Amino acid sequence: MVNYLNNKLYNYNEIYNDCLKCGKCKPVCTIFNISGDETKSPRGFIDLLNAYQEGVLVLDKNTKDMFDSCFLCTNCVDVCPNDLPVDTIIEQVRFDLGKKYGIAWYKRMFFFLLRHRKIMDFMSYLGYVFQSCAIKINKEKEWATPRFSLPIIKKGRFLPFAKKTSFLNKYDEEINSKNSKRKVAIFIGCMANYSYTNIGDSLVGILKRLNIDIIIPKYQLCCSAPAYFTGDFDSTDYLIKENIKYFETFIDEVEAIIIPEATCSAMIKEDWERYLYNQKDWLQRAIKIKEKIFMATDWLYKNTELESILLTKNKNIEDIITYHDPCHAKKVQGVYKEPRALLHANYEIEEMSNSNVCCGFGGVTIQSEKYELAKKAGKLKSDMINKTNANIVSAECSACRMQITNSLENSSSKAIFKNPIELIYKALE
Repeated sequence: MVNYLNNKLYNYNEIYNDCLKCGKCKPVCTIFNISGDETKSPRGFIDLLNAYQEGVLVLDKNTKDMFDSCFLCTNCVDVCPNDLPVDTIIEQVRFDLGKKYGIAWYKRMFFFLLRHRKIMDFMSYLGYVFQSCAIKINKEKEWATPRFSLPIIKKGRFLPFAKKTSFLNKYDEEINSKNSKRKVAIFIGCMANYSYTNIGDSLVGILKRLNIDIIIPKYQLCCSAPAYFTGDFDSTDYLIKENIKYFETFIDEVEAIIIPEATCSAMIKEDWERYLYNQKDWLQRAIKIKEKIFMATDWLYKNTELESILLTKNKNIEDIITYHDPCHAKKVQGVYKEPRALLHANYEIEEMSNSNVCCGFGGVTIQSEKYELAKKAGKLKSDMINKTNANIVSAECSACRMQITNSLENSSSKAIFKNPIELIYKALE
């Protein structure tokens, strides 16, 4: 276990002194636009953390509630003249708060499952077997809603449901094409592995069509994003290092590890390095892996002839797509043109008024303890989607998929959500 309590990546006083107090962060802040509370804004968070480091403010349950309300959408970082890492300092203080007040039992249980793939597989299968008894399923829209309230999940919530077989258990570890000279690995992400398995199926289909050999690493674990953003750095440390050791067994065999999930890709490319900043050996190993990590549409657009192949196909005139930019795609990795270019080869795209606005997912704490905040943020996004009259909304992120699907159902929208990888494969077929 790494002790971050006395060895922080950023000093709160220095961040406070570097803040220009210009207020450019407030209009784009997801939680401030919902609450209108200055303390729940990037500038307010920075002031609170400075007061904490000065010894003026005590980290009590009230301040914990404030910091837990941040969606970590990085909008503030995107517009800040000084590029202040507001998201990272909030992640730091959440670790302090987690150590002081503990992490809720259901979060600890969830993170335990993420650390143990076989147990997670078994629990997912049990969920598949018994879900018809406890939830109502809509297979077309890929959501399920509980038939009764649970301690964490409220009746009326729309959630992804478990599939009988996970993506990782569905395929052989290696899928070889004839006379292929190229090979990539797939990191699938937890939600696409257990619930939105068609994403992985579609990605395998695209790579086969491009005559590229595939490695599907069977023992990949969660990227650690849920634990990291919640402040469980013990689980974060374990997941990162186990994945690094495993990736090193095949990293030299492949030209890329492609990921159809914005959050997973951003976690591995950006946050692993940030987390390991004071562990030099692990840091260098993470940097080597980072060089081969790509979001799926980014790599396919830049490194294959996929766009040209798609342009030879008939244009889809039935579906109109509007594209949502996941926070961890456009703002963190600069990926937004690539999925649009691949989709535009076969589909009409009707842009919403502000595709960059956070969908309101916000992480485990927002979804489990502050659902009303997620619901309010989601309504803003669903209203934008509905005004386009698109029948499909797309984004390369399953967290956005879960949140937006929930928001669309709450607004009685007819639009459905599809990952761009699914739509691209449909066009190829």
